[in-house]
Amino acid sequence: MTIKLIAIDIDGTLLNENNELAQATIDAITSVRKKGIKVVLCTGRPLSGVQPYLDKLSISGATEYAITFNGAMAQDLEGHVMAHHTLTYNDFLETEMIARKLGVHYQFETMDSIYAFNRDLSPYSIGESYLVRLPVKFRSPEEINQHMVISKAMFVDFPDLITKANQNLPQQLRDQLYVVQSEPFFIELMNKQASKGNALSDLATQLGMSADNVMAIGDQGNDLTMVEYAGCGVAMGNGIDTVKAAASFITKPNSEDGVAYALNRFIK
Repeated sequence: MTIKLIAIDIDGTLLNENNELAQATIDAITSVRKKGIKVVLCTGRPLSGVQPYLDKLSISGATEYAITFNGAMAQDLEGHVMAHHTLTYNDFLETEMIARKLGVHYQFETMDSIYAFNRDLSPYSIGESYLVRLPVKFRSPEEINQHMVISKAMFVDFPDLITKANQNLPQQLRDQLYVVQSEPFFIELMNKQASKGNALSDLATQLGMSADNVMAIGDQGNDLTMVEYAGCGVAMGNGIDTVKAAASFITKPNSEDGVAYALNRFIK
């Protein structure tokens, strides 16, 4: 197995416990890139929320790539969109109503904004805005243009409410959309074709690679599909049990430079 592409989740994986990009991780990624290996950041964030880390890693250009919105979008780093699996206006109406029934905050994201539908904003919406560098705009459902391009929707609330909501989601919703709990306070809702695994598979194919050429590193439920797809699937030591069970290797936690440890172990 020859690794030619390494897909790395950001939050809880690339970043340490202080949400910082450690020098050991920068050095390890720089080293593998010098060997001609592609490094692709795969995240629930839009590209605006990825850019600060791409800059620190000196990754840019039309032949470098990112997978964003949890696999709803794949694009090169000059902004060309290679794939974008979006939600429909009817998806918005249905999921917004389900959020009301479940008693949780609701928002959706486009390429340039977060639209929130609860006047009393969730603190997690504000935190998301800061992380992904998108403004939050409060709207009522009646104000939404039917032609808006929606990358993903989210149930956003305190962890106990999100856990309860996840347990009570209608099966019809799970059948209709790709539903994943990406953080204790987020449930993300996307087009059925959207997932990090699908986007990574599509990207690898376009680059003339197979799963055997791919390493994927992640920690949460939204990373499961790419860890399962990759010939070398790596779970972070701080990852959830389902990701660890799917991985071929469990690295150190993000508090101990787990990404750097995995890269140094497998890439000689």
